[in-house]
Amino acid sequence: MGKPKESAKGKGKQAASGSDENASKGKGKGGKGADGLGTCTYVKARHVLCEKQGKINEAYKKLQDGWLSNGDKVPPAEFAKIAQEYSECPSGKKGGDLGWFPRGKMAGPFQEVAFNTSVGATSAPFKSTHGYHIILCEGRKN
Repeated sequence: MGKPKESAKGKGKQAASGSDENASKGKGKGGKGADGLGTCTYVKARHVLCEKQGKINEAYKKLQDGWLSNGDKVPPAEFAKIAQEYSECPSGKKGGDLGWFPRGKMAGPFQEVAFNTSVGATSAPFKSTHGYHIILCEGRKN
């Protein structure tokens, strides 16, 4: 049981000093330089939040059928429609728009995925303390 938890990096990421060390040792400087992921301070994102896994999978299937299966990026306006239809977060009314948020503001797994998703890319469904999410990254800045 211990190993999956460690690899999820949930606990280590919450301590700011710990996460910096892990980033430079782990995925290394090569990963940082290559795509810049994990190095920015702010991310702009939209998300869909569902309490039940079945519902998030249904939303993700719509994104796959419409765009992801063809290797296309999901247009933010279309992601917003899915968020309005499926998301149980208050942000769903605004198309899942969370605006810009700094590192350290969001809970462990959510932050991990948000800060490691490329601009324009959509994450696979994942679980956090709030339920199941899909994230669309709209921007990154330091």
